[in-house]
Amino acid sequence: MTHTQLILDQVILIKVDATIYGARKKLNKEDLVLADGSKLPPEDLASLGSKRLLDPERLSVFNRLKKEAERICLRVGTRFLGGFIVPVAAATLVTAELDRIAGDFSQARVEFLDGYDAAVQDWMVKHPEFAGIIETAIDSVALVATRLTFDYLVVSVALPEQLPKQEVERLENKIGSLSEQMFHEIAVDANLLVEHSLLGKEQVTRNALRPIKRIRDKLDGLSFLDHRVAPVVATIDDLLGKIPIRGSIEGGLLQEILATAMLLADPDKTRRHGEGLLAAQPLEVTTDADTDVDVDDNEAEAEPSVLPALPPPVIADTVANDPDFTDLFDGIFDDDLEAESASDDWALAVLLDKHQSNQETEHDGDQANDSENAAEPTTVTAGDDEEADDSDQDYWF
Repeated sequence: MTHTQLILDQVILIKVDATIYGARKKLNKEDLVLADGSKLPPEDLASLGSKRLLDPERLSVFNRLKKEAERICLRVGTRFLGGFIVPVAAATLVTAELDRIAGDFSQARVEFLDGYDAAVQDWMVKHPEFAGIIETAIDSVALVATRLTFDYLVVSVALPEQLPKQEVERLENKIGSLSEQMFHEIAVDANLLVEHSLLGKEQVTRNALRPIKRIRDKLDGLSFLDHRVAPVVATIDDLLGKIPIRGSIEGGLLQEILATAMLLADPDKTRRHGEGLLAAQPLEVTTDADTDVDVDDNEAEAEPSVLPALPPPVIADTVANDPDFTDLFDGIFDDDLEAESASDDWALAVLLDKHQSNQETEHDGDQANDSENAAEPTTVTAGDDEEADDSDQDYWF
């Protein structure tokens, strides 16, 4: 089985199909009242644009629901072929949220159609001098009903058995670009976090770090797309494990959070960081102790001590395919943010220095254990602190 098919076996494709009535019509020359001597430019030079038939605010609910559906898919997936590739493990929760949105859309549609005629009349009253050009362009309720729809489609993607080599390569190239798209989307979210929640702040609350948790969950769910994702997730887990249960975050911890966010804001640096962490992991050491051969006590004393075998580096193929998505949509409705990219060289240096320090500390600890003939490795699990917090103000995941 090819690497491409291995990826396709772990995902589904969700297509969100939302049609929203525009309530616009082309603006004609006859709709304009020109002063004497005025002249319009020819059509090949400029177009007149369009005219609104009712208050656009009445349609805002449908646009909001459509964007909400896209955010839900992007929360755990990435864009692909006009839809969203989503891990199979998250499919049930994603479709449940889309069903809820479909219900909200249907209810809003009924309310809009019931009040459509009144909305048009209100618009003409608001613009009495142009009531004539509005009235001549009004669409019927039946027509508007056909232009307000919401649905979604869930399909699996697979390589056909009979397909020209050129077409197979084209699809494989598309699949290969998924990780690049994923890192780009992560960078957008991280940039927004840096610009709006971290830069220039002396302290922040736990709520400000919700985007970090969402980024971590998305990377973890899509880790099979790129082997460099797993160590980046481990870095974020280590950071989240340091967040206090309550109170503000400041000082060195806030600087480490900023450094991590700035690193994630640069797709290239994020990939290089993950690759560097994988390369820095020591290889597993195989010793005679791993075999079933009995060794005489005297011979055992004569054998030189051997460092304990370290666990193998985590790569994409060993990442669990069934991540926990129980808190999938916490904070999904946070306000959208916009920002520009910030310089990340300092962030990369901070994290690499931190990682080098951790490697030296672990190496010293291994030598101490060797001298005491304690060869049993310790497994450290980093994750979220799930202790109960009596205060809702700072509880964020």
